[in-house]
Amino acid sequence: MFTFITNKPFWVNLLAAFVMGLLFLFLVLKMLGWITKHGDYLKVPAVTGLKTKDAILLLEKQGFDVYIQDSVFTDTAKIGVVLKQLPDPNATVKINRTVFITVNRYIPPMLDMPMLEGQNLAFAIRLLERNHLKLGDTSYRPDFMIGSVLEQKYKGVRIAEKTKIQWGSRIDLIIGGGLQNEQIPVPALIGMTYAEAKSYLEASGINIGAVIGEGKITDTASAFVIQQRPDRFDMEKKIILIQSGQLMDIWISQEMKLVIDSLPIIKKEP
Repeated sequence: MFTFITNKPFWVNLLAAFVMGLLFLFLVLKMLGWITKHGDYLKVPAVTGLKTKDAILLLEKQGFDVYIQDSVFTDTAKIGVVLKQLPDPNATVKINRTVFITVNRYIPPMLDMPMLEGQNLAFAIRLLERNHLKLGDTSYRPDFMIGSVLEQKYKGVRIAEKTKIQWGSRIDLIIGGGLQNEQIPVPALIGMTYAEAKSYLEASGINIGAVIGEGKITDTASAFVIQQRPDRFDMEKKIILIQSGQLMDIWISQEMKLVIDSLPIIKKEP
């Protein structure tokens, strides 16, 4: 064999060595492609909104590794579902690629209770929303701090500032109702714009509670009041009385709807 090689001209041996080198390199690249599955690609399925267990099973079944990158909490989605995935749904990636998912926690986190006492009711409601808490029942107690929060309670017990409380908990408030026991008939707000109703209630010493929108609201101030709570009359058609400092909930719509209560608005005497 060596005689065969040595009997050949140098350029022939050099050419043969070059060809053998190219062949060896080709075989190595082919082996690497086979080992790394070069050229094998998959589409990432959409798992956002699926339960975490179902999402992991689906991804692993299709040849992906799964890693839970983060666990957060939001009350706008179901607990235990996938909120986010990376790569995005329908992205084309190599086989065995890791898919990172963010899931919604099963147990809401604990938060610090804010200080609401001494605050105006409207501001206290905004503080609750900002701290991911909800307004529970409101009651009124005669006090010169009309419209202000006198006590904050959780499950009937007064709760102090910075006490740990679960996300989404309902907080009951006791509101100062003023020192006057004067009661006035519930005003007729149906048919007014939101701006008019708000101005009228403020002049009457009545606070706006919940504002519920019906349909698409493009301009809140010009939207019409289509429903109110409390109503003007009880089941026996008797006028309901309301005390200064209490709350009224209203429903608004961008379009004027049928006004059921057509009795004249009772205005305060100047």
